[in-house]
Amino acid sequence: MTKEELIVCARKAATKAYAPYSNFTVGAALLTRQGKVYTGCNIENASYGATNCAERTAIFKAVSEGERDFVAIAIVAGDGSTAYPCGICLQVMNEFLPEGEVILEEKGAIAAYSLKELLPKGFIL
Repeated sequence: MTKEELIVCARKAATKAYAPYSNFTVGAALLTRQGKVYTGCNIENASYGATNCAERTAIFKAVSEGERDFVAIAIVAGDGSTAYPCGICLQVMNEFLPEGEVILEEKGAIAAYSLKELLPKGFIL
């Protein structure tokens, strides 16, 4: 799957977001080594700490289905701005996608980062 195709999957996921408080929708598409894609969207809650980001939704959905071998995740904001992963999501990626590629839309172009670039000193046991 190309980066562009993964971005398209993330865009579709963003349309399913539940974001009545921030009105900032985000979608993510997680690619397994076998080529399967798991999508996720952000899901907000009036108790803001109970909100779940798109990246974690996709990762947790995949892990709950028994997947553990991921190669890339694409993340997009529904409004076309750049949606960089938050610290919690980066740490979850560090657990399940430590050598993976993080694909973002930046100013209308596709940018790819290694997780180590975005979280150089992540916590791991």
